[in-house]
Parts: sequence; C-alpha cells; structure tokens
Amino acid sequence: MLGDAYEYLMRNFATESGKSKGQFYTPSEVSRIMAKVIGIEKAVSSDQTIYDPTCGSGSLLLKASDESELEQMSLYGQEMDNATRALAVMNMWLHGNETAEIWKDNTIANPHFKEKDGSLKKFDFAVANPPFSTKAWMSGFDPLNDEYNRFDGFGIPPAKNGDFAFLLHLIKSLKSNGKGAIILPHGVLFRGNAEAEIRKNIIERGYIKGIIGLPANLFYGTGIPAAIIVIDKENAQNRKGIFMVDASKGFIKDGNKNRLREQDIHKIVDLFNNQIELSKYSRMIPFDEISNEKNDFNLNIPRYIDSQEEEDVQDIEAHLLGGIPKFNIDELNNYWEVYPALRNELFADCDRDNYSNINVKMDDIKTTIFDNTEFIAYSKKAIRTFENWKKKHRPLLKNIAIGDKPKQITFDLSEDILKAFAKKKLIDKYDVYQHLMNYWIDVMKDDVYMLVEDGWKVQVYLVEDKKGKLKDWGSDLIPKSLVINRYFKVEQTAIDKLELELENLNQKFEEFKEEHSGEDGLLEEVINDKGNITKGDLVKRIKRIKNNAEFADELEILNKYSDLLKEEAELKAKIKEAVTKLDKKLYAKYKALTPDEIKVLVVDDKWMATIEQDVKSEMDRISRRLTGRIKELAERYGKTLTQLNENVGELESKVEVHLEKMGFKV
Repeated sequence: MLGDAYEYLMRNFATESGKSKGQFYTPSEVSRIMAKVIGIEKAVSSDQTIYDPTCGSGSLLLKASDESELEQMSLYGQEMDNATRALAVMNMWLHGNETAEIWKDNTIANPHFKEKDGSLKKFDFAVANPPFSTKAWMSGFDPLNDEYNRFDGFGIPPAKNGDFAFLLHLIKSLKSNGKGAIILPHGVLFRGNAEAEIRKNIIERGYIKGIIGLPANLFYGTGIPAAIIVIDKENAQNRKGIFMVDASKGFIKDGNKNRLREQDIHKIVDLFNNQIELSKYSRMIPFDEISNEKNDFNLNIPRYIDSQEEEDVQDIEAHLLGGIPKFNIDELNNYWEVYPALRNELFADCDRDNYSNINVKMDDIKTTIFDNTEFIAYSKKAIRTFENWKKKHRPLLKNIAIGDKPKQITFDLSEDILKAFAKKKLIDKYDVYQHLMNYWIDVMKDDVYMLVEDGWKVQVYLVEDKKGKLKDWGSDLIPKSLVINRYFKVEQTAIDKLELELENLNQKFEEFKEEHSGEDGLLEEVINDKGNITKGDLVKRIKRIKNNAEFADELEILNKYSDLLKEEAELKAKIKEAVTKLDKKLYAKYKALTPDEIKVLVVDDKWMATIEQDVKSEMDRISRRLTGRIKELAERYGKTLTQLNENVGELESKVEVHLEKMGFKV
C-alpha cells in the first residue's frame, strides 16, 4: 500500500511539474503494454532478470516486474540523476523489491552492469524510456572507441541525437533469446543519413519484432507522439517481417494530457501478441515490402497502415437527380449482416442503377429500425449473452472471502466478458470491456478491497456537525438507495408523493406571486427588495389592513397567500416526519443485515445492475449510430437541386408580395 501511495504521488508530481521534471516517470498504462508485449508473464524463475538502462524513478521497471507470475524477479536499473536514482531506490523498497540493484551513472558512457570478462551484462528482459533525442549522449564518451562494441556492425548515431545510442545499448544488453521494449520518438522510424544506415542494419538482423505507434501527449515532459520498439532476439534470423500497430487514436483526455484506456491497452496487447491484422490498425509488414525501392527501410507507420477516416463523399448525381447512393448504404454492411431484412424495409431500388430510394418517412426511420424483428431478436441475444456472463460470475462474486486477491477477481471478470462478446457482431468487445473496467476502477475495486479485508459486513460512518451533533450517516459499501429500493419502497413512494405535492405547491406560489406582483399588484406591499415575501411581513400587513374595507381585495389575496404558506409548512412537516421515520428504520436495517442480504444488495443490486445498464447503453449507442446515419443520408439527398430551386422561387415570390404590400416596388 505504501508503494502504491508513493507511485501515486510521483505520478501527480510528474503531472503538475511540467516539462522539467516529468521525464522521470513513465505512465503506468504504457509500462504495462511494454511488459505484456515482451512476455514477462512467461518468466519461470526469480533468477530471470529485467533491466532498465534509464530507469528514472523505477516505475517502468516495477510495472514490468508486476506482470510476471513470480513473487519477485531480479531487477537492475541505472539512472544518471542522483536525486531521481534516490526516488527509484525508495520506490523499490516500498514495493518490496529491496534486492533490486539501482546504480547512479551515465549508462552510455559508463554502464555499470558487466560480466566478469568486462563485457556488458546480458539480461532476459529489458525496458527503457530514455530521454528523447538527447544532444549530450556523447558527453565523456568516444563512440569510436566503445569498449563494449555496441555500435559495431550498425553505425555511430549522430552526435546531436542519442535515440539510436540507447536502442543499440538495449540490444547489446539482451541475451541471445532476450526480449526488450523501448520508447522512442517517431523520428527513429524514418530519419535519414547515419540513422537510416543503423535502422537498416537492425532490420536486416531481424531484431525488431514490432512497432507500436502511441497517441501524442501521453508522456510527461513532452507532447510529441512516440512509439514502442519491440526487440526480440530469439529466432531473429528467421523473422519474416515486422508487426506494426497504429494505436495513435485510442485514448481519452485526462487533464492536460492524453491517457490510454483499459480497452486500448488490451486491444494493443491482444493484437500484437497474437499477430492479428485489423484494417486501419495493425498489420504484419513483410521485409521485402520494407526493403523495396519505394520504402528503403523507412519504418514510418503511415507508409504501411492507413488509419485515416474515410472521407464522407458527396454524390453530385444524387443531389441533381435524387436517390441515395448504394455505396453509402453498402458502407453499413456490418449492420445488414445482422439485419438483412431491415435494409429492404428501409430502402428500395429506384429507376437508376447504383441508387436507392428510402421507403419510410424521415420521422419513421427510428421506429422502423427499433420495431424490426431482426433488430429486436439481436438485442435479446445480446442481453442473453450478458445474462449468461452474469449467471456464471454472480456465485463467484458472492463467495469472495477474506484474503482473496482483487487482481485475480477483476482479471477473471474482465477476460470472461471479453470472451463472451468476442464473436458478437456490431458490439465491440473492447467497448464492453471498458464499461466493466471503468466501473471496477470507479466503484467496484474499493468494494472488493473492503470485502477481502473485512468480509461481508457493513461499516456505517457517521457525519457530525461542528458541535458534535449527528448530521448524517452512510455506508461506502451499500448506498442507502439500494436498501430503500429493496426493503422500503412503500415508505419512499409515500415521501416521493409528498415531495411532488410540495413541488406543485411551489409552482402555485410562483404563479400566484407573478399574477399579483408589479406596480399595481396586490402583493407589492409585502415583496421585499430581494423579490421575496417573508411570513413576518405578510402577518404585519394583514394586521394593518384587516379592518379597512378599502383594502378588502388586497386582504383577500394576502389571506390566500397565507393559506398557501400554511399548506407548505404542513407538507414540509409531513415530509420531515416521514424522512425521519424512514431513516430510523433504515439505520436499524443496516445494523441487522445478514451476510446473505449484503451479498444480494452488493452483487445483484449494485454491481450487476450497474454493469448491465452500461452494456445496454453500449447497444443503444450502436443503434443510435445506425439511425443517425440513415437520417443523415435521407436529409442529404431528400431534395434534388431542381426541387430546391423551385422552393427558392416560391419563397422569393412570397417575399415580393409582402414587400409590395409594404409599399416597396421589387
């Protein structure tokens, strides 16, 4: 817990400190991707080693280690800045890795970790996030006389750009079957001259397993986009190509930075580790394509993956003659595969090839889609998929016990929901996964940690005012609304009815006051400077005029307003009494809740109900997208140019008539 708190503080320091200090911290989401794509989870012995030559605060090294199934691995790190190295040492201790070796020195000029023969120490795994394009990499060092032969056969990096120096150091530091990942700016993929030669030599040796392009503005200290270069020496000589992923568009805004979502992480790792090609996202690039005359060992990702959105082309013929272009309808083919009859219900062939007419009125498009039998059947099928997932995991969640591992619980839940929706058309399994992970991070994670610590019991907290008097109470595990909804619906309905009456009465107040206020209004004498009527002012005015016939009309209005005030006071008193009674019953019920009742409230009413709602919202989003696109096409081509010109002519004629009536000659 101390280690996680320390990591949290460092992340926030990196966020707030800007360009000068943020470079020591690698976002945990990126760290996790790097660890997963080099297969650290497959490590079988604590003797296996992980190395970070530019370890900063050690966060990347620790996240890599966390991905292994082992209790602990042998960690090695080197950091040039003494204060940052101290952060890393403390980070290791607080995370239970006190045996980690963290050394202070310049990795390029004076690498610390060596074999007995003086050569560089070789590691099983290596990760690195070196300073981007550093100009001082040759400080105190002559690469032409490098005793560790890191540049032999590759070439010397430019004097004022050290990106390839760190990459070549990492390659040299890996065992013959070693695997590594390094974060570098995109320039290393396409810059020419000396770097082009180095890149060519690395590619020809087969060391690069893959490249993952990341979104811009992810890293603290810089806003430029970067890429993860994945190195794998095992069977490098037999490698046939480089697997590329363009993940540059998958992120959310988080303050002034971008951040990878859980679904982005999972998608990158799934596709990379399984070498799955996905249009506009991932692709295996054969070496002969990389090395041909056109590309000449340039690894710039857009050369090989076109991730640009298709332009929404306007069809001139459709604007002139009418009809909806069939190619626009064909673009929705993923929907027609699920709803084949719906297409025929919505569209019909027109008298011209390659164009269709819409069969329904604009206002009926949504109803036609949502009432379609195929649409309804698919929605039910998707709900059944979730119900089966819920049926499988509800008993497991209700059996959470003290000492269980929350990480394992969330892993089982999330992986299984991915598997459940993996073959469902239209629904992106990663979107469903993200809904679950959002809820886990926001709510469920804290609940599970409470349960594995305290078991199935409810802790009630008390809120006191400044004088120590009880002001309110509640529970983090079970919100009051859940218990009310399950056990006190009748009482809550009665309160809701009274509150609705009060709301209607308040509306009467406003209408009454508006009707009788103003210069000649009969309430004007009791409305204060703030526009309000106080009970005291009302009573004084009634006493003053009640025996004066001249003010009879005003007295009648004031008495009516006074009656409304009494009605309001009575309603408020009833609501307060009902709320107090319910609160007492509620508190007694919390104290009497059995473990089985708690399980139903938490698992069924809280967790599963929320996740189900999120999954349904995802299906609604898919449906709205189809409806919106069809409406857009119908509106775009609904009137031909001729019809529009006729409408303009009619409107011009009407305007001319009005102008003539007003005395203007057109």
